[in-house]
Order: sequence, then C-alpha cells, then structure tokens
Amino acid sequence: MSPARVFAVAPLALATLALSGCSPWGCTDTTAERGEAGARVEIVNTNGQPLGVTAVVVDWRLEPHPQAPSEGDRVHFRFRFDGPEEDSGTAVDACAVDKERVALGCQTVYSYQAFGPADDPLTGDDWLAVEHPEQVAGVLFIPNDQSYDRPTCETDIKDGGGMHPPEPPTRGDQL
Repeated sequence: MSPARVFAVAPLALATLALSGCSPWGCTDTTAERGEAGARVEIVNTNGQPLGVTAVVVDWRLEPHPQAPSEGDRVHFRFRFDGPEEDSGTAVDACAVDKERVALGCQTVYSYQAFGPADDPLTGDDWLAVEHPEQVAGVLFIPNDQSYDRPTCETDIKDGGGMHPPEPPTRGDQL
C-alpha cells in the first residue's frame, strides 16, 4: 500500500473507532443530565433531542393494591404516551413526590405498558410503593428516555462507552 493511501485510510479508521465508542485513546462513558420532571414531559434521548413522544400522568390516587391489600395504600397512577412513536418502547422514570418534589418512590414505565381499554388504548396504569403514602402530593415523569442504555466501558471496553441515560432517581432525590 502506498504511503498516500495509508494516510487517506487512517482518518477513516480513527473516525469509525471513535463513533463506535472506542478510540485508541480509551473508552469513555458520559452520563446525560437529568431533565426537569413534570406531570407532562416530552421524552428526550441521551443527547437531549426530543423523540416526538409525550408522557403524561393522567391521574393518581392512593389505594390498596388488589393483590396485596394487607400492605396498605400504594400510589395507583394512570399514564399515557402520545406521539407518532408512542409504541416505540420509550421509557421514563415515574416518581411519587411530596409537596416539595422530593422523590418518595420511583420506577421505570415503558410506553408498551400503555395498552388500556378500547376507549383509550394509549393509557396504562401502574403502582408505586412508598413508605409514607400520606406524604404523596403527586406523580411526576422524568423526560429522559430510559429504554436503551448501551454497554459501559467497564462492561465492554471494545463496544461500550458513549452517552448513557442519567442514573434513575431514588428516594430522597429532589425533582
């Protein structure tokens, strides 16, 4: 191979490695910043770009779970995903919060869980267990898509790295 040809191919090879999450300088992980929580959020990818899907908390109430009534009240909430890609498998974190927007309990909710009754097929429901249900003032979604998290450098040095969704919220996080 001629020297001119080697110089022409080398930048392409380096660009390919860098785009795959690898580079001769090492694998790097980056975590996206958590977006502003709300009862209605536009879901964004790890780069903060809108995906064209909105997640909405339709309503919520405290009541015993039908399969575990002896465990007391839980947060029963209804939600919907709207947009051209609502069944794409996007996911958001749902959190029961107190009046100061401190998370009391959270979990991930996927758009494919919204398969409600025939009169509203984009609506679904789920339950959040919280330690003190009497403190719940609302349910909020965090807009960051949690449906796809590529491998980390630690788990796969060759194919890992790149932008990852923010860490899921935990009890006590200010939203």
